[in-house]
Amino acid sequence: MVQKLDQKLPVANEYLLLSGGVREGVVDIDLDELNVYARGTDYDMDFTLLVPALKLHDRNQPVTLDMRHSALCHSWLSLRLFDEGTISKWKDCCTIVDHINGATNYFFSPTKVADWFYDSISIVLSEIQKKPQRGMPKVEKVEKNGTIISIILGVGSSRMLYDIVPVVSFKGWPAVAQSWLMENHFWDGKITEEEVISGFYLVPACSYKGKKDNEWRLSFARSEVQLKKCISSSLMQAYQACKAIIIKLLSRPKAISPYHLRSMMLWACDRLPANYLAQEDYAAHFLLGLIDDLQHCLVNKMCPNYFIPQCNMLEHLSEETVMLHARKLSSVRSDPAEHLRTAIEHVKAANRLTLELQRRGSTTSIPSPQSDGGDTNQPDDRLAKKLQQLVTENPGKSISVFINPDDVTRPHFRIDDKFF
Repeated sequence: MVQKLDQKLPVANEYLLLSGGVREGVVDIDLDELNVYARGTDYDMDFTLLVPALKLHDRNQPVTLDMRHSALCHSWLSLRLFDEGTISKWKDCCTIVDHINGATNYFFSPTKVADWFYDSISIVLSEIQKKPQRGMPKVEKVEKNGTIISIILGVGSSRMLYDIVPVVSFKGWPAVAQSWLMENHFWDGKITEEEVISGFYLVPACSYKGKKDNEWRLSFARSEVQLKKCISSSLMQAYQACKAIIIKLLSRPKAISPYHLRSMMLWACDRLPANYLAQEDYAAHFLLGLIDDLQHCLVNKMCPNYFIPQCNMLEHLSEETVMLHARKLSSVRSDPAEHLRTAIEHVKAANRLTLELQRRGSTTSIPSPQSDGGDTNQPDDRLAKKLQQLVTENPGKSISVFINPDDVTRPHFRIDDKFF
């Protein structure tokens, strides 16, 4: 429906659905501008949906981006790469730079794209409310968090948080990350290079000294989904445990995000012997190792991006912030079991709250106009269960959703290369 408004979005589009919201670190986006949502209180399941506003595909050579004005891992995007029709459609979402020779250059603006996207979604929701249909999810909340649109949908008795991120999608691999492919990696021989470098994104996030209106951040979310296939279950357990601890402990000031932890885990996979990481009963060892690695990164104020190692993701932090977090982490390292128990209790409390709300038969919010009155008595959880089933039955796999704009009632899912 957004595509039909002004035909800005590509007609044939591919949306990458990731398990976990932006706050869970599934993409490298700064959390400073995001409102705080709590599992159990605000939502029961969370997802991140990457929506390509522009696509550059079918390139057989490394993709060269305009990084002259940006910090490492960031880029401006000139619409000169696209045809006149695309420029005409999107020029109201661009910043304009006039050159001395009289030429005009349009730079795709992440902030203006996000504003347009939020306005478009609001129009669509308004239209839906005018023509309520049975079975439509209740819209509990729609908020713009920086350049991300967060939507909480009530589907039956489940509340699903979607962090929707407008992105630029590329096939191929960026030239700035080309040297990374020359190194040895833990996934060598387990998956093919073609699977790892099938594509990348520009997400609407800028560097700490960058220009918000122009600067995008490189994201390798598609590659990270593939790499997860090669990580042992015990290491993933340790990662989830460490993430649960640091989200609460290091939340203020916001300096360390779960994405930093994910990057450190990938570096550990490259550094440590494969037979050691494959030990099924070593989850506790791995948890301590991740805490130690995080401590080391803080003390040295150094956390290289996994795909572009010359980019230090902690470079902007002050010494005071780094040492504050390092001291907090020392308390975890002295008694990790106690901190893990606290994190588990938080999860249990959230689950109890979810079950209590489900027992009441509906979500806590007042039903929105587009919900049919009969739905609260006969909750329809099919969509929620379908998505949860896809995620749980296909760990580490790339889940894509294809939607025909002329028939949005029938999405088609692709898991890796299988359609259904």
